[in-house]
Formats: sequence, structure tokens, C-alpha cells
Amino acid sequence: MSAMTVDATLTNAALAAVATVDDPEIPGVSIVDLGLLETITTTDDGRVTIGLIPTFSGCPALAMIASDVEAAVVGVQGVEAVTVNWLAAPVWNIERVTNKARKTMATDLTVAVRIGDGPTPCPRCGTPTVEQSEFGPSRCRAVHRCESCREVIEVMRDR
Repeated sequence: MSAMTVDATLTNAALAAVATVDDPEIPGVSIVDLGLLETITTTDDGRVTIGLIPTFSGCPALAMIASDVEAAVVGVQGVEAVTVNWLAAPVWNIERVTNKARKTMATDLTVAVRIGDGPTPCPRCGTPTVEQSEFGPSRCRAVHRCESCREVIEVMRDR
């Protein structure tokens, strides 16, 4: 995340507000921890512009996320106006997901995160999983199965 700022205090407060916004498809995981936040720009007159990058351009949650971010930031003292922009670049990738988000997804939601081309470990037992379908409940997830604990696992990915 980069920040071009006039007022560091306002920028930090806006960042804290954005960090309270969870991804609507992944409760308990903020959009900051998912790596969607790219920029925060503030001005002397209290205008804040938030630049977000989508996990993929057709994500059905984009409007909801933008609305939630605007509502969170407009409540910050000193903010007069908020603009949320979806940026075309950089392209989101799975490496942007923080370790905190990976752990929460694994323990609370049984969602693994695929990094690279190797096998994805089961978030329950650590055994490599086997892909059952490239298509999961959303475009950025696949369905795997753990042969050891027999659990069906969603795997977040960027390809």
C-alpha cells in the first residue's frame, strides 16, 4: 500500500477505518489483510481518495466493498469527502494476502491459500490436498479434498 498524503494523521485514521472493513465473502478478514488496499490520498481540506485493487474484475462484491469502505472512512474525524476507486493496476495476486488473513481463513473458515504451483496443504491437518474442481464458490477459489482427513477444502488462488 502506498500513501500520498498531506496530513499523516488523517491518512493513518483513514487506514485504520479501512482496516475495519471485512471482505463480505470472507467474514473476519479485512480487505487490508487480503491485499486490496493500494493507496490512500488525503488533502488539506479533508478529501480522502482510496485506491483498491480487486481480486478479479468481475467480483460481485466490488460495489459492496466500496460502499463499506466509504461508510467507514466518512466517519473519521476531519474527513469531508471520500472517493473509492477500483484500480486496474497493479493486478492483485495471492502473495498480497497477509499471514494473519491466511491463518484466520484456515482456522475459522477451512479455506487454504495456494502459493505457487505445488500442492496446497490442508488447513486442518497439513496433508497435501487434491483439486476436485477449478471452480469454487467464487472465481478466486477452487475446491480441493484432503485425502487424509477427508475434508472438502476451499482454496483461494489467483490463477
